[in-house]
Amino acid sequence: MSIRILPHAAQHAPAVERFNRRMAEGGSPWGFYVDPQPDWIAPRPGQTVWREYHLAVDDDGEVRGAFALKPQDWWVQGRTEVVTDWQGPFSEGSVNVQYNTLGLRMIRDMLKKRPLLYSWGHGGNEQPVVQMLQKMGWVMHQTPFCLLILKPSRFLRLNALLRTSAARRLAFDIAAVTGVGHLLLKAMHLALRLRHGRRFRAEAVEVAEFGPWADALWERCKDRYSALAWRDAASMNALLPAGAWPPGIRLRVDRAGQTIGWAVVMDTQMRGEHRFGDLRVGSVVDCLADPADTGDVVAVATRFLRQRGVDIVVSNQAHPAWAGGFAQNGYAVLPDKRMFAPSPALRALLEPFDKTARGLHLTNMDGHGPMAL
Repeated sequence: MSIRILPHAAQHAPAVERFNRRMAEGGSPWGFYVDPQPDWIAPRPGQTVWREYHLAVDDDGEVRGAFALKPQDWWVQGRTEVVTDWQGPFSEGSVNVQYNTLGLRMIRDMLKKRPLLYSWGHGGNEQPVVQMLQKMGWVMHQTPFCLLILKPSRFLRLNALLRTSAARRLAFDIAAVTGVGHLLLKAMHLALRLRHGRRFRAEAVEVAEFGPWADALWERCKDRYSALAWRDAASMNALLPAGAWPPGIRLRVDRAGQTIGWAVVMDTQMRGEHRFGDLRVGSVVDCLADPADTGDVVAVATRFLRQRGVDIVVSNQAHPAWAGGFAQNGYAVLPDKRMFAPSPALRALLEPFDKTARGLHLTNMDGHGPMAL
C-alpha cells in the first residue's frame, strides 16, 4: 500500500483522530493536530513566519504519520534566508512495525520541501531521532540551560525532575525543612553573581506590542549576530499575538533614556509537570540586545519575574553572550542541555560552522515556541 504526504485539510480531520487513537492505544504519548488551521502563526499573506501541517496518508485515506513545519526569515551572515524548524515526525511506526521506516521518509520529504531545516530541542544523544539524524549527516550543536532558584524551599519540595525516588524525596524534604537547602542554594547563586561583580541600571517598561523602537533596535543589533531569526516588530507581533498563545509579557529595556533591548517573559503555575512539578515557573522565552548589553536585559527580566513571585526562572540560550548575561546575574548555566541540529544544507550555509555557531542566537521562542513553559 502506497503512502502520500499531503497538506493537512479539513477532510483529513477524522483520519487524524483515528491516528491519534491508534497511537494512544499502542502506548505512544504522541498525536497530531486535528484542526488543519494552526492555532499559532497560521499562514497569512505577507507574513514572514508561519506554521503548516503535513500528513502521511495511505490509499485507504488513513493517516499513518504527520509533521509540522515552521518556515521563518532568518538573518544569516548579512542576508535573509528562509530557515525552517520541524516538529515531529510522528509516525505510527512507533506502535506498528509495518510503518517503522515512515519516520525516515517524512524527514526526507521535509528536506525536499525545505532544505534549510533545523531542529532545536532533544534530550540527549541516546534518543532514536538524534541517532537517526547523526546517521544522515546532521551535526548536533550543544547549548546550555539557565536556572535561577528564587525560592529554594519550594524548589526542594515541589520540583519533579530531581525527586525521582523515595530516598531523594526524603533528602530534599529534610533540606527544605531544616533550612540547609535554602542556605546552600542562596549561597550558590550569590557566589555566581559576585564572581562577575557587575551592577545593572536598566529599567523595564511593559508594552502591549512591538513598535518602531523594536525595528530600530533590530537594525542596530542584527549584524552583531552571525545567524538568528528576524526579530523586527512585524515578526515579533506575529509570534506574540495579543490575547493568544503564547502568553508572553513584553518588556522594553531602557537605560539612560535609550532602548537597549527587550525581553519576553512568562509566569506559569505548573500542575504536575514532569520536570517542574507544582512550581511557579518564570521563564525568559525570548530576548534581543547588543551582545554587550545582555546582562542588563537579563537583570531587568529577572527583577520583573522576582517581583511577580515566581519560584524559579529558566531560559534556553545558544549565544555565549546571552549565557554570559545570565551568569552575570547569578544563574547556574548548565551546559549541553539542548541541541541545535541543522540539516546538511543549513550547516553548509552556516560555514564555517564552528565560528558561526558561536554567534548563533536561539531562544525558547525559536523552534516550536515556548511549549511546556
